[in-house]
Amino acid sequence: MASHSHHSQEEEFLGDIPAPQTKGIWRVFLILCGLTAVEFAFAFMMDPSTLRNSIFIILTIFKAFFIVAEFMHLKHETKSLIWSILIPTALLIWLLIALITEGTYFGDSVYNYLK
Repeated sequence: MASHSHHSQEEEFLGDIPAPQTKGIWRVFLILCGLTAVEFAFAFMMDPSTLRNSIFIILTIFKAFFIVAEFMHLKHETKSLIWSILIPTALLIWLLIALITEGTYFGDSVYNYLK
């Protein structure tokens, strides 16, 4: 009787092996390679400017979101969880941009005051 239950437990753990997701992995690989190639093209073909830096930052953020969506399975979660992660991240990015902009203004003000 005990051995019968032992076999039924083994049968529960033996299941079908899921099909390999080779096509999805190659799709993600090609998308990330394409975005990286575009980033390198902007980095080496454009003169240093705010536009180039903005394009580079936007592409990097898009790649980061794509990686989180694919490899951390965020795209399969509910919409409320996705928004609860994206909104604080967007606010943090906005805070960093504001601090960098205003930090330069504050630094210039102190420098001109002490001059």
